[in-house]
Amino acid sequence: MDFSVLIAEDDPRIAEIHRHFTEKVVGFSVCGIAGTLEDAEKMSELLKPDLILLDLYFPKGLGTEILWKLRTRRQATDVILITAARELEPLQEAIRGGVFDYIIKPVMFPRFREALNRFRENRQQLQIENTLNQQDVDRLLHPYKDSRPGEPVYPKGIDPLTLKNIRTVFDLPHPEGHSAEEVGQQIGASRTTARRYLEYLTAAGELTAELIYGAVGRPERKYFSGK
Repeated sequence: MDFSVLIAEDDPRIAEIHRHFTEKVVGFSVCGIAGTLEDAEKMSELLKPDLILLDLYFPKGLGTEILWKLRTRRQATDVILITAARELEPLQEAIRGGVFDYIIKPVMFPRFREALNRFRENRQQLQIENTLNQQDVDRLLHPYKDSRPGEPVYPKGIDPLTLKNIRTVFDLPHPEGHSAEEVGQQIGASRTTARRYLEYLTAAGELTAELIYGAVGRPERKYFSGK
């Protein structure tokens, strides 16, 4: 299931660019575009999006007003503030309001994609973890620490090399799909390990999964390339 994104931007041209950027990132879809502060407030409460791409300056106020209203009603919506402001004060208020990220215009797609990918990885880790250690907390609260720009941050239990090997399995067409056991055999891992990675890629939108019913026995979960 895609993460829903509300775009709050008073310039229609820029809003369309952000819509185009969002739809290029796997696992995200735009649920609405608000051109005014009033519309942004109404749509955020009505649609309850997972994420708001929020401009700072509107003709009748500041985007941070929306940020604080979300926090007041404890709505589980994250915010990426996108602004041309280069002053320190808006950044300080955004940090106090708990923004997920802060991007300075003009927005370049690699930086935009990086922000959305980090958001997705953050949400996925919160969904799969029952308990956290300090390393997990640091990864969630300080995602850019000790990582190069554009370098993805993976949840605990997801090794980049193993993930790369599993992605390689799906590079070639295979209409019948792959089971976790088949993938495990191809990469030299257990069925349980393979399934953990396959479910991660499914949640990220890179794969799809279906239950395949054979002539006899229990249905088998098969994974298919999402490309």
